[in-house]
Amino acid sequence: MPHKPKKPCAFPGCPNLTDGRYCEAHASQANREYNRYRRDPDSNRIYGRRWKTIRALYLAKHPLCERCLKAGRTVLAEEVHHIVPVAEGGGHEESNLMALCKSCHSAITIAAENSRR
Repeated sequence: MPHKPKKPCAFPGCPNLTDGRYCEAHASQANREYNRYRRDPDSNRIYGRRWKTIRALYLAKHPLCERCLKAGRTVLAEEVHHIVPVAEGGGHEESNLMALCKSCHSAITIAAENSRR
């Protein structure tokens, strides 16, 4: 399958080409700035090292998007979704998690945000 052409790194002044948003040299710095200035400080406590381990184990057990599988498609899962959000009392238990591709996770998140309004 052909790959998309690489695009310039989004870090200001960086000439490197990358497949993602940032090149390898700037990815960790961009994440650090995002966590420091744009993300809710409580999220670092909730989604720390423990969550990363739980997420990696869950994706290893469930490598395919659960929502796409129900629709008859085979798509790799990239994200782990909390069925009941942590902010609303949900936990990191396996029964509260769902492996999803980026598009399904975005669709669920947008639907949830619209229902809260």
